[in-house]
Amino acid sequence: MIVHGFAGIGWSEALPLGSREVGLELNWQACRTRIAAGHRTIQCDVTQYPTHPFKGRATSKIDSPPCPGFGKSGKGLGLLDLPLVHQAVEDLSRGKDTRAQLDAACLDERSILTAEPMRWHYDLQPKWIAMEQVPSVLPVWEQYAGILQRWGYSAVAGVLDAADYGLGQQRKRAVLIASRLQAVTLPAPTHGGPGQPPHTSMAEAIGWGYTQRPAPTVTGGGTATGGAEPFGNGSRQGMRKAIGTDRWADRGIRSLTPTVAECAALQGFRPGLDFHGRKGQQYLQVGNAVPPPLARAVLEAAGALTQALATAA
Repeated sequence: MIVHGFAGIGWSEALPLGSREVGLELNWQACRTRIAAGHRTIQCDVTQYPTHPFKGRATSKIDSPPCPGFGKSGKGLGLLDLPLVHQAVEDLSRGKDTRAQLDAACLDERSILTAEPMRWHYDLQPKWIAMEQVPSVLPVWEQYAGILQRWGYSAVAGVLDAADYGLGQQRKRAVLIASRLQAVTLPAPTHGGPGQPPHTSMAEAIGWGYTQRPAPTVTGGGTATGGAEPFGNGSRQGMRKAIGTDRWADRGIRSLTPTVAECAALQGFRPGLDFHGRKGQQYLQVGNAVPPPLARAVLEAAGALTQALATAA
């Protein structure tokens, strides 16, 4: 079983159909999106959910903790909280839960959530692990990697750009990959290098008929439940600003706010995926998500896709 914290929808769409994944997600609209897409889901606060129901059953762990406090869109308070996050990770790795005390000292209430996956790793000892956040969290992922290596894992952390794996936008993310089953390395780029397909442009990804370099980063979120840094306030205007629609209009393409479906295509989602909730909530779910092409590359590097196919229901 794959236990997926702060679930959203991106990692799940990268897994093979029928994978034994259970997503833990707080936001009800995101849960509806997951359920409609066929992904097993438990609506809950992952920080309050016990690990014991999964002991002996969970072989894998995926997490994308919320990152607005660490990203460019936030006030940067998460960066000031990093020493407290490091302390929480170290304490949890030794079976000592100091989350409440350290959270009370944090300037951003979401900061301590970045330490939450270690509680699950310590209790479940999964065979493989995949995690993602904004680049400024890399020092925490490197701390995780060091701890996991002491536990006998092969582990690596680094920053990847989703454009190098076929996405039609530049989206740099800090990732961690760990495995007890095989040696792991960061996935090699598949696009933009010698002998490789060129980078995918925004217009090409969403069918606007113009090809050039990848678009600037599209992000979304800012909720307490997880995901990426936000595009403005989650509005359509914020998304338009984020992907540079006006720049494309200047080139004679068109001056229209992208639809949810176009933004989803730009994130690498399959056509027809239905996002639930009001429009603003739908945009947030799209922007919150780990782009499936990047998630797929990370999971393949962890050996996760082969294992998931072998155990698919």
